[in-house]
Amino acid sequence: MTDTIHSILPECSSSDTRPSGGVQPHAEAPRDRVLPSLISVSESTGLDAMAKDLTGIHAWLGEDLQELENDLKTVAGQPDDLAEKSAAHLLHLSGKRIRPLCVMAAARVGGRPFDPTVRNLAVAAELVHTATLLHDDVLDEGSRRRGEPAARMIFGNSASILGGDFLLTEALFRVVSTGMRGTLKDLLETVRVMVNAEALQLERRGSFEADRKTYDRVVYGKTASLFAWAMRAGGRAAELNDEEVGALSQVGFGLGMAFQLVDDLLDLSEDGSMTGKDPLADIRDGKLTWPLIIACERDPELFRTLRHIAASPDLLNDASIGEAIRVRTVTTGALPVTRDRARLFANEAIRQLDSLPNGDATVCLAGLIGHAVARLV
Repeated sequence: MTDTIHSILPECSSSDTRPSGGVQPHAEAPRDRVLPSLISVSESTGLDAMAKDLTGIHAWLGEDLQELENDLKTVAGQPDDLAEKSAAHLLHLSGKRIRPLCVMAAARVGGRPFDPTVRNLAVAAELVHTATLLHDDVLDEGSRRRGEPAARMIFGNSASILGGDFLLTEALFRVVSTGMRGTLKDLLETVRVMVNAEALQLERRGSFEADRKTYDRVVYGKTASLFAWAMRAGGRAAELNDEEVGALSQVGFGLGMAFQLVDDLLDLSEDGSMTGKDPLADIRDGKLTWPLIIACERDPELFRTLRHIAASPDLLNDASIGEAIRVRTVTTGALPVTRDRARLFANEAIRQLDSLPNGDATVCLAGLIGHAVARLV
């Protein structure tokens, strides 16, 4: 697994201009009554039982999260045009805010509280994520997001694209305001990786290939790269050293990869309640997922079927075809293989925490990782 990580994840850049302000590295955040229970859960029952929901983490960071939500409401809070209305529609829907939590917890590892710098970095992480969702729904012709109609269904495709652009611009302004030039450059590089991954996925639409390396490149670019940036941004804000920032980056990478693998599994469920998307959406869109890769390796006839469907996109609109593929994929045993891979990435992320200062913040990060895989049960 370590070899896999190093083959996908680029080295963390240490070129950063860190803000002044007397942040004391490794200063311990005040302990809270919520955290001991999370510690006991992780020690007694292991990864799968950790953080089945985010209640404990949200309680620990409750005031900070409320401040985050209040700040997010100011973004397109009184939208003047369709771009801002489209952005506000998705941004103000309920979300788990996993990426901002990564920024917040990573900063706490180094003892930095939720001050304006950390808040702006956390908001930026959520804005970039939301922007990509607005763009994805247009590219994938998605109709639902977070259990509600997608913005494109209400305001149109053009407004949804412009809404995503608006949020990306707002995110960059937020990072600029921190004065952390290296972190701004890091975010620009991350966005470029995300765009490249989306383009790679788009150009392969219509020609299905069960390619493991392509899958890893797309998932790192579209999902794990932003998790890794959020961790690095929080760590740099707290003035952690390069080795610690690198460890946080690896934590974000493992968390992001595990998160997407679990999403692949949830897409094969018979309803969309866990993802807020149309059930079997990935199959109908012809997207490469890990369960489909494993299933095709084990069932050559399924591979030929998927290649035929990919060459005839209109067939993807037939729900019965998607259901037939789902059943055949499950029959191959691809789901437990995917589940095991998600746990491997999660366990590697947990292992990276060993090189970080021990405290409530690292327990919080462990809880986030546990939550990523706990969505399976």
